[in-house]
Parts: sequence; C-alpha cells; structure tokens
Amino acid sequence: MSNDKNNTHPNAVIEIAGAGPAGLTAAITLAQAGRQVVVHETHEEVGHRFGGDFQGLENWSTREDVLATLTALGLATDFTALPCRNGAAFDSTGKQYQINTDEPLFYLVERGPAPDTLDSALLRQAQSLGVEVRFNSRLCEMRGDGILAVGPRAADAIAVGYHFETDMANGFWAICDNDLAPQGYAYLLVMNGKGTVKSCMFSGFKQEKLYVRRTLEAFQRLVGFEMKNPKPHGGSGNFHIPRSAYSGPRPLVGEQAGFQDTLWGFGMRLAISSGVLAAQSLLNGENYDTLWQRQLKPQMDTSIVNRALYSLVSNRGYSWCLRRVTSKPDLRESLRRQYQPSLSKRLLAPWARRRYESLRKDTSCDHIDCHCIWCRGGCCDDD
Repeated sequence: MSNDKNNTHPNAVIEIAGAGPAGLTAAITLAQAGRQVVVHETHEEVGHRFGGDFQGLENWSTREDVLATLTALGLATDFTALPCRNGAAFDSTGKQYQINTDEPLFYLVERGPAPDTLDSALLRQAQSLGVEVRFNSRLCEMRGDGILAVGPRAADAIAVGYHFETDMANGFWAICDNDLAPQGYAYLLVMNGKGTVKSCMFSGFKQEKLYVRRTLEAFQRLVGFEMKNPKPHGGSGNFHIPRSAYSGPRPLVGEQAGFQDTLWGFGMRLAISSGVLAAQSLLNGENYDTLWQRQLKPQMDTSIVNRALYSLVSNRGYSWCLRRVTSKPDLRESLRRQYQPSLSKRLLAPWARRRYESLRKDTSCDHIDCHCIWCRGGCCDDD
C-alpha cells in the first residue's frame, strides 16, 4: 500500500466516524496539529453502549504508567481513575489468591456519558480544541479524508451481567472457572458506591443467562456482595489482527480494526494508540499499516499466543496459573514479560493463529434459528 493514501490537503476537513476513545483520540491529535475535524457519532451521547460500565485501563504492558503515557500523547486524564493494586482472584474450588502490586495493575475507569468518565474527558478535550462532534449523525459516505472508528462489528467475546449500586468498599475480584465464564473469567468491580459484575466469556454465548446466574451466586458466596438497583448490561468485543487496517484509503482504528487484547479484552490502550497513529499517518503522509504494525502488532501477536494457550487450560490449570502468578514478587512485571515478544512466542505464533481462528467460530451456536444477539451470524448491530 502506497503512502499517497495518507497525503491530505492541510485545509481539508477530516471526518471521523465514531466518537469512542479511538475516534476522539484521533480527532484530538489532528486538532492539536491545527486540522479541522468533524466527528460523527450515531448515538445522542458518547459512550452510549457502555452506560456506566466499569472497565480496566491496563497498566502492565509497559513499565511506564499508562496515565503518564496518555499525558505524553497530549491526551486529557481528568477522568476518575481508581488505581488498582490490591484485589483477589478465585479458582473453581473457591480458593482465594491475593493480588498485591506496588504500582497499579490497572486503573478502574467508568465508561459512558457521565461527567467523570473517560469518554466525557476525551469529548471535552476534543471540543475545547475546536473539534465539531455531531451526535445522532450516521456517516453513510465519506468522500474526503477520514478515519473509521465505529466500534466492534462482531462478537468474539461477550461480557454480560449487571451495573448496580452498593455499600461495598472499592475493589476488584475475579474468578477463573469455565463453569462461570467459558475460556474467560468472571469479575466484580466496585468504585465509589457503584459496581459492575459480569461473566466475560469467549464461547457458550447461547448459555449467557446460565453463566451470569452462576457468576452472581459465586460472588455472593465468596465475597458476600449485594446489589442495589441492578440494571442488566452486556457488551461485545471484536479481536483480530488485520492484514491491513485500511478500508479503501481510510484508516480503521480501535475495535473496528480488531485492535484489542485478545487474552483478556483490555482494549482501551490499544484503541487509543491506534487513534493517535491513524492521525499521525494523515498528518505526516506516513503509511498507517507501517505505523501500527511496528508499534502495536508485536504485542497483538503475543496476545494471540496467550489467548490460544489460555483456551487450553482447564479449571485445574487455572488453579495452577493463579498459584504461580500470585507467588511472584512483582506481578505487574511478570505480566509485562508475558505481553512481550519472545522466541517461544514467535515459534508458537502460526499454531496460535490457526487455533484462534477456529475459536472465533463459536461452536456452541450454529446460527440456525438463532435468537442470540451476540453470535457472529450477523444478528448484532452495535450501532
């Protein structure tokens, strides 16, 4: 692909489809360089599909703190971000493993249109720089320069459960048990009187109600949590490594391109990075594929291997893994090493890609007479 796809006239308006973190980050980067940007968002507000969901902004894939990285990129960090250092994980027998790190393992952030969310912070910054954000605007055709950031187009994993109010103290808890979350994990996140409890599953989508019920029962038994005013919520993730992250001449960013952590689904950092790189490709006339393949693909390749290996692990294997990782003196550094390329990961990569592609075909759902909103049969429209 030639670089001439990225040569833009300095006075041309750049359109962006999608006001998620990737799209807004691209808009901010372009506006800081003096470009005129219009962002089209299908919904009436930012973060519409998340609606107060709690998510983790991972902080283990680099030694530099993620908030420092965002600041260095010129991005706002005036959103509520709870540093998560101490938590607990459980195996299928209910055995507890303490998680303790000196530096935050991740930052707990809220998604959606509320004032202190990550989405709202990026929106405020973009608008303060002169970016025009048009809500209730579905961009059906893009004739000039632009970036596509409309979010996931299929469900490779789902996270289903509830948002709720609670008197519990801030914290995070996880359960690795295929009877609660097939090939994934169940999690409970609490921050400032609100919480999210979900089963994050990579297969078994048709049985989502069963897995959510089991997840609720497990957390009630293990940590005694109680929900007030629960509201059901679900989200999907789309993970893959594209051969090219262009659609015609325009860069694809965030989950529309598949830029997510394939192992556990911590994708905000990759989405934000892809938005910055897409903007830089337009500003500097650089090839976007060259940029993301150099800066993002090594970690993504590694995450495919990690996902393929994780999918082989049974409940007994989860117990062994939890015991091993929580015994490390520096869990954050141990995880960082697992996310870096290595000779063994490179050797396993061809096998992992083949296995992951087969895993993406959810064999629990044949898509025939299917009422499952999550399946890859085209029933789900995240717009």
